[in-house]
Amino acid sequence: LRAYQQCCAICRLRHDELLEAAHILPDVHPFGEPVVPNGLALCKLHHAAFDANIIGVTPDLEVTVRLDVLQEIDGPMLQHGLQGFQGRRIHVPRADHLKPNRDFLAERYALFRRAS
Repeated sequence: LRAYQQCCAICRLRHDELLEAAHILPDVHPFGEPVVPNGLALCKLHHAAFDANIIGVTPDLEVTVRLDVLQEIDGPMLQHGLQGFQGRRIHVPRADHLKPNRDFLAERYALFRRAS
């Protein structure tokens, strides 16, 4: 979380009690180690949405929202909490060695696309 300056990579929320370290590749994956390049700092909403393949992050660091969720009409939380981040770039650490591993993001994004 320190590498991300204590804020959600997607929405920039800065409340520590609502932030979590999310794995890009899960623990069960051979490269699923708990290291910064295999992680994203996410708020609880975006962590759950990432793990549930409701949102994905491309290797180019852009947020993609699952099509059925983009087309859904609900309320302001859906609109501003998920749909509004479609196509936006995530916030990443400044130091190159702390940035998300592009290969890990590519593999995870492929899983997201298959789940969509």
